[in-house]
Amino acid sequence: MLRLITDFDGPIMDVSERYYRVYQLCLEKTRYPEQTITELSKSEFWQLKRSHTPELQIALKSGLDAQQGQEFSQIRKQTVHTLPYFQYDVLVPTALAALSQIQAAGVDLAVMTMRRVRELDYAFNQHNLSQFFPENRRYCLSNDYVKTRDVEDKPLLMAKALAGLPPAADTWMVGDTEADITAAKKHNIKIIAVESGIRDRLQLESYQPNLIMPDLKTAVNFILNQ
Repeated sequence: MLRLITDFDGPIMDVSERYYRVYQLCLEKTRYPEQTITELSKSEFWQLKRSHTPELQIALKSGLDAQQGQEFSQIRKQTVHTLPYFQYDVLVPTALAALSQIQAAGVDLAVMTMRRVRELDYAFNQHNLSQFFPENRRYCLSNDYVKTRDVEDKPLLMAKALAGLPPAADTWMVGDTEADITAAKKHNIKIIAVESGIRDRLQLESYQPNLIMPDLKTAVNFILNQ
């Protein structure tokens, strides 16, 4: 049996608008009344996120001072994964076609994400994704899970997934961050990093995935042609 484990945000969901709206909120909440700030355009902001620029740097680039930058980072951390903002996520344009293609090919498909149950359920309901991932193929964090760092939490989630899934002759993972690459490598799974998410090619290359491809659709085509 051939299996594909895919990350959710990045390969399937485009989160750039959510992150940008939260960035705008953080600026608004931390600026002084008469302060002149430089709001980055969405493309400028997303380029910084994809090159893994620290939040404090983004705040400083936007004209905030160091103290405001600390507050900016705190508000962002508290807000970016809250339900009011998940409505801004959209599907990556080719994601549905990729999921339909892999499902039609009879590949065992699982999703593995750092979202909490309620956050994943919200997106599944919004975009009718349950058809691709039955309950026993969804691996995410419990609603009360205390996160540490994704590069530490994701390998633990991968271990849980592998313990619960039936054996497969061949397993691939698709993801868009260092956490995905780390989790796959730790468990000797082949990893394709995609450029449709929150890290650019240079960042992905530094973690040495097996392959780097534009998106999930390209990755699926590659896997099915093996």
